[in-house]
Order: sequence, then C-alpha cells, then structure tokens
Amino acid sequence: MTLQQMIYAVTIAECGSMNRAAQTLFLSQSSLSASVRNLEEEIGQPLFRRTNRGVSATPEGEEFLIYARQIVNQYRLTEEKFILRKESRKSFGVSSQHYTFAVKAFIEMAKQFSLDEYAFTIYECRTAEIIENVRSYKSELGILYLDDFNRDILLKIFDDNGLEFTELFACRTFVFLSAGHPLAGRKSIALEDLTPYPCLSFYQGEGEAFYLSEEVYSTWHYRQIIKASDRATFLNLMLGLNGYTLCSGILCEDLNGNGYRAVPLKSDKIMHIGYIRRKGGTISTLAGIYIDELKKCDTNVL
Repeated sequence: MTLQQMIYAVTIAECGSMNRAAQTLFLSQSSLSASVRNLEEEIGQPLFRRTNRGVSATPEGEEFLIYARQIVNQYRLTEEKFILRKESRKSFGVSSQHYTFAVKAFIEMAKQFSLDEYAFTIYECRTAEIIENVRSYKSELGILYLDDFNRDILLKIFDDNGLEFTELFACRTFVFLSAGHPLAGRKSIALEDLTPYPCLSFYQGEGEAFYLSEEVYSTWHYRQIIKASDRATFLNLMLGLNGYTLCSGILCEDLNGNGYRAVPLKSDKIMHIGYIRRKGGTISTLAGIYIDELKKCDTNVL
C-alpha cells in the first residue's frame, strides 16, 4: 500500500466517479482503475461499488477511508508548509445538537481570525450524526447533553466508537416558549401545565430511539407533539401554535431576538452539557478556543 494509492482512493470517494477522479488526478481511467484493483487485492476487500451511476464506498471502504483521509490530509498540510511554502489555513469542525449557545461560541471563535486564514465548519444535526461525524473525523468535537435517562446508553455508544465525553456545565431544565405564550409570565411551569400546548421535538430519523432525543422527558406521554428538523421551524411553531420545547435555558438574544422566554420547569432533572471527541487525541488550539467560548455561556448554569 502506498500514499499514492490512498490519495487515489480518497479522490475517487470525493468525486463519486472514476472518470472525474481520473481527470482530477491527470490519469487515464484505466491506470486509475488498475491501481485501485491492486490496492483492493492487497487489502483483500473491495473498497468501492461500481455502477452505471458512478462509484460508492463499500462498508469496508468507508472504514478504510477514515484512516486514509487522515494520512492524506496530513501529507497535504506538510506539502503546503514545507514544499510549496504555503501557510496552511486553520481548520476546525464541530457538530452540535440544536443549541444557539453553540453557534454563538462558534461565532466568537471565528471573530478571532481573519477571513482568509481559516476553513471552519459547524453542523447542527441529529444526535446519531454528531457521533458519526466525530468518529469519522468530519468534526473534531460534538456538542450534546447527558442526563440520568440517556447517560449509560450514550456512554456505551461513545466507548464503542472510540469517543469520550467531557462535561462543560450542568443546568436545570427550562421550558422554551415565545414571549406571547400564555405561560410565559410564570415563575415556573409544571409538565401538567403544558398539556394544552404542542410539544416541539427535534426529529432524530426513522426509528428514532428515546435516548437520542435532544429534549429531556422524551418518554413522557405528550398529548400533542410536533417533530421538526431545524431551529427556525421551531421558533415559527412557537409563535404560530404556542408550541414549546424543553431546553437548557441558555438563551442568546443577539441571535434569536428577545421574543422568547425560558421558564424554569418544576423538575429535578439536570442536563449535563459537554463535548465528545476521539479518545487519546490532543485537543487542537482552535478546539481549545471554542471550548473556552462555550464555557462563557453560563446563564442558568448550576
């Protein structure tokens, strides 16, 4: 196995086509195909499925590409730094449950760098996708919460995927609703008080498991429940239907405006918000800066 073969495999995966990959690499398609076949024979497993619509990685290929991408990316950075004499751009990726404070921390981190020197990515996505993104090195960090219901299951999933969880802060549970909601003026709200109103929950995919939910009390019997996939839709449903969701209570008015409220829920349920990362790795400088910004989001934190 050679570095060149790994570069070929990564390029094919990026292009999704043997022909396009060959053009990108300035090779003939036959030469590229032969090199990949040799690699597959050496590994003893097929890396790609070949169809009339293009190529896609096999399960074995996906696993191989996780490691190959790391090697290829490090090679490219080294080449830029020492051969091409380029200053490599700072890169950082994070995946998060739908937390405004995670976006705010990302913004504050990005403000510390000039626009031409970084390549940052942030994904607001489902819990399972956060885990996969960190496992596959698509993101360095994943932001999510644990509580007494999901902790044991999620910690087992993290461990099985070579990940570890670090707590940032603990906070009480709040009801997040619009400022015009009939219950918005309360000092606290019980779950029973919310019965007449639709509960809003982030969609976690087909066959979603309760332990992947972004909201506490995911097994509570809600008379009305609406699933949505993005935060903007949540806010519209709060305004239009007097919907609500359960959250950490950490609000960012400079991003969402002042038309919403977080009212304490009458509950002893505690959310432990933190990040997951690959086991054994070091935290990059950029990830360290991002974590420091997250720690500043301390409203309602115990």
